[in-house]
Amino acid sequence: MGSGTPYFIPLEEAIEITLKRRLSPDSEVISIDEAFHRILSESLSARTNDPPFDNSAMDGFAVNYIESKNPPNKFKISNTITAGNKFDNSIVSGEAARIMTGAPIPEGADSIIPIEACEVDEENETVTLNHESKPHFIRKKGENFTENEILLKTGTLLTPEKTSLCAAMGHNKIKVFKPLKVAIISTGDELRLPGEVLQKGEIYESNTFGLSGLVKWLGHEPVRFSSVVDNLDKLRETLDAAATKCDLIITSGGVSMGDRDFVRKIMEDEGEIDFWRIKVRPGSPPLFGAWNDTPIFGLPGNPVSSHVVFRVLVAPYLRASTSGGGLEEKRVRVQLAEPFKTSPTDLILRRIVIDTSGENLLAYSTGYQGSGNLNSLVLADGLTLLEPGHSGEKDTWCDALLL
Repeated sequence: MGSGTPYFIPLEEAIEITLKRRLSPDSEVISIDEAFHRILSESLSARTNDPPFDNSAMDGFAVNYIESKNPPNKFKISNTITAGNKFDNSIVSGEAARIMTGAPIPEGADSIIPIEACEVDEENETVTLNHESKPHFIRKKGENFTENEILLKTGTLLTPEKTSLCAAMGHNKIKVFKPLKVAIISTGDELRLPGEVLQKGEIYESNTFGLSGLVKWLGHEPVRFSSVVDNLDKLRETLDAAATKCDLIITSGGVSMGDRDFVRKIMEDEGEIDFWRIKVRPGSPPLFGAWNDTPIFGLPGNPVSSHVVFRVLVAPYLRASTSGGGLEEKRVRVQLAEPFKTSPTDLILRRIVIDTSGENLLAYSTGYQGSGNLNSLVLADGLTLLEPGHSGEKDTWCDALLL
């Protein structure tokens, strides 16, 4: 038991502390039919060259380049080579082989003339080339990748393009991390599910839906629990169930200084707290530690704060647990198109619209920046990374995360 670090700490220090409880998920072998949005647990190397042989990039005729100079030139059509042709083919001087896209280049040929640049005399089995042939219309053996070359590293999140590359490399099965099961728990007497009738003083619970989406975005499995009223016994019961069923627990709400902030209270009395409160805005009061040896992030209850803190604190933890796997926001350099409020001590994460029409990327506020204003996040292209002490003046520069 313990209260951990009681004072505000920088984000970078908080991330380092979380990594001391980094998870190590198991691996499993799956078919590439199931590979989308999974994370590789071992690097993949090519089992073949790509292409495996020199082949034509288009339909046309395969000829010797020297003989195609000073057109027009007439050639005898030797044969037809189709994609998948398994026979050895060759041409001699004065011959051209009719060839299809993807078909192997015959011996004696080193260039292709596309069909539209030819005049074919089918009766006499000749072809006249009206232009020089093109050596670069041949796709060379191994020009895309070579056998045994490592193309996808451990931690790679498999997009459709990368899944296709797995197949092109010759892999029908791959080894991936098993998705972590992440418990998501909201707290508060005022919360009701969307679709229910609101009574006076109640609001719709939204945080667990957004947090579930972020967990899936990173390639893991969210487990949404019913929201918990502000009661220590109910909260304890839910945390115990989450620690039994899941690898990681994320709560939203109940981590501030108030008498009704029961997540903080129960963690101080019965859990382990590694830190509480970080130097970011919005979202300064998160905590991190363990409940029954299961890592737990206690996120703020305000919707924007919970979302933003997940992106800058929880997401790096989950990526580190799968060797860097999962999607990651790109960082860009933006110029402030208007003044922004900053802090001498905190990293400021303002929601911004980014204008890409000019020479510089210009950052504008999405409007009212209240931490309960989800619409300001929906409208945002990114988040500022205004470092402590930044002036926030118009025309100054800062880093930003693209959402």
